[in-house]
Amino acid sequence: QVQLVESGGGSVQAGGSLRLSCEVFGYSHCAADMSWYRQAVGKDREFVAGIDFVGNPTYADSVEGRFTVSQDAKNTLYLQMNSLKPEDTAMYYCKTEQCNSWGQGTQVTVSS
Repeated sequence: QVQLVESGGGSVQAGGSLRLSCEVFGYSHCAADMSWYRQAVGKDREFVAGIDFVGNPTYADSVEGRFTVSQDAKNTLYLQMNSLKPEDTAMYYCKTEQCNSWGQGTQVTVSS
């Protein structure tokens, strides 16, 4: 069984930055091919960014150039979020695509 634990959310003003972390506990193979998603109130959950098996990052158009996804040697997944906008306000979740499991989420709130 794998467990994902997100941290790093908070409240910032527009233009600010936050870094989210997602630690993987359990089956290490689940740390390959991981993604960040977000869900705003009243909206569907949407893909934000991910890293595939070989380390290639992908981004949603809405965050390209502002967010950076990375993963360290201990398989912790990160999301560096710069130039935050009010429309980035959402609950952010990490997911292991390999093992189809989600974290509990961390709230990001951006005020104008």
